[in-house]
Amino acid sequence: MCRWAAYAGPEIFLEEVVSRPGHSLVAQSLEAAKCPTQTNGDGFGLAWYDARPEPGLYRDIYPAWSDPNLRAICEQVRSGLFLAHVRASTGTATSRNNCHPFAVGHWSFMHNGQVGGFEGFRKQADMLIPDSLYAHRKGATDSEVLFLLALAEGLEEAPVAAMERAVGQLEALSRAHGDGPHMRFSAAYSDGDALYAVRYSSDETAPTLFYRYSETRAGFAVVSEPLEVDESGWREVPAGQAVRFGRDGAVETWAFRPA
Repeated sequence: MCRWAAYAGPEIFLEEVVSRPGHSLVAQSLEAAKCPTQTNGDGFGLAWYDARPEPGLYRDIYPAWSDPNLRAICEQVRSGLFLAHVRASTGTATSRNNCHPFAVGHWSFMHNGQVGGFEGFRKQADMLIPDSLYAHRKGATDSEVLFLLALAEGLEEAPVAAMERAVGQLEALSRAHGDGPHMRFSAAYSDGDALYAVRYSSDETAPTLFYRYSETRAGFAVVSEPLEVDESGWREVPAGQAVRFGRDGAVETWAFRPA
């Protein structure tokens, strides 16, 4: 299991979410509080939006707590929409291509969770990716397959419904060829205009997901774990829900029911 954090709102330095808070994402990479895997040291990544439609992307295989370049980037880069992830592998190799976030065009995506028994049906899962997108299959994770399937299912036109269909396809494969838990899914993804977040599980144990609106920043932090242990205002996203966070402060919610 992994940890992630994202932000949507007026521009801030990435460090205000990634490295500076008392329970920042970097701190969670070393000692997570709400995760079965306390240490998340199998790589990290950032995706941020600025002047161009496509996100900037920085990923590496080192533990987030030991990489001075990560801190230096977060201290200097400002963005109004960004995603950050620290990885704890559920079986695939520690490599840059397996580090989140993933990006295709102006879309970015990151995931915490698992598809039960994925290694046993990875070939069948890969075969669901259309030829037009298969060149973007760089790594070996279930997360990357979920992202590419969502793009194939119409992420551009229907960001929540397309993700429902993608999750449903891999959950069905897990039920047919894998093992339980068939799907645990906490994810964030963006087209550069808005931030989407989803919390879902095929059993009663959905990965954690919280968000908080900051009056001082006028923006949303969306996270696996609150960034300060005793800070008020954090709201837990219910299991089976998708949320859209606009950079203008608007929030929309939908039931998330994979088909």
